[in-house]
Amino acid sequence: MPIEINGQKVQRGERKTIILNSYELHTKTKLEIPVQVIHSEKKGPAILISAGMHGEEINGIEILRKINSRSEVQALKCGTLITIPVINLISFLYASRDLPDGRDLNRCFPGSKKGSIGSRIAYDLMKHIVPVIDFGIDFHTGGAKINNFPQLRCVFNFPDNLELAKRFSAPLIIDSTYREGTFRKEAAKKGKPILVYEGGESMRFDYLAINEGVNGCLRLMNSYGMIDFEVPDNPSVKIRKNTWVRANSSGLFHMSVNNGAPVDKGDLLGIIFDPFGHSEEKIVSPVDGYIVGINNQPVVNQGDALIHIGMSEV
Repeated sequence: MPIEINGQKVQRGERKTIILNSYELHTKTKLEIPVQVIHSEKKGPAILISAGMHGEEINGIEILRKINSRSEVQALKCGTLITIPVINLISFLYASRDLPDGRDLNRCFPGSKKGSIGSRIAYDLMKHIVPVIDFGIDFHTGGAKINNFPQLRCVFNFPDNLELAKRFSAPLIIDSTYREGTFRKEAAKKGKPILVYEGGESMRFDYLAINEGVNGCLRLMNSYGMIDFEVPDNPSVKIRKNTWVRANSSGLFHMSVNNGAPVDKGDLLGIIFDPFGHSEEKIVSPVDGYIVGINNQPVVNQGDALIHIGMSEV
């Protein structure tokens, strides 16, 4: 059977780029969102791999570029791979997280056919993409100045989520509840699990995050027999709870731990120095856990989030 997306068909054994839909800017310019489909001759799972939900999150875009260029993927043995390298082309043009009207696309779901641009994109994803997939991975990065260690976010209470996460085998697997208006939550309502991969920070290539994302996709496809390419699993750490360590004073923050490192309660994480040399404040870990994200901004104000710590399962 062919796969059909917004009236465009991809036959078995065919590799094709189709258009999700076109959207009009205030200049009357039309923007089209390309969707790349590899539909093998043999039946198997239909996987969505998407990136660029926010226009400044470029690590995921590079992950998809690398995946699509691989010969094993181009000659898919079974199933279907649907990739959307840049969901939010409009924000990508502006290197912005938000759409021109200030909305976050990942708070616009399930969307509306006659709503804002973000709402229309969300509607098209829900109407034309979600019905034809079995599950997916949506690639993101940390926000401005926030560098996330490679991690996969899912809901542990749903066994299919955790099974997919184990197959992907990111260094960290984090129990993350659904948020209103997100692609992940609305797809889950349709019985289609979407896991979120986070790695690196916005507008900066992070090659550890990129390589882990590529390897995770290859592991996932290999586990379903879609490709024949072995990648060793990570010794993944499952994170149940997390907390941010914040600055108690303002100044210049010097970090003394690496992203992803294990820490014990009381370990020194860094020091905030008064820029005039009068005082310093030691920042210590309040818990045992792992560094899951760091703030790379050295100039900090009182109350700023500095280090994200995840606590593993007992």
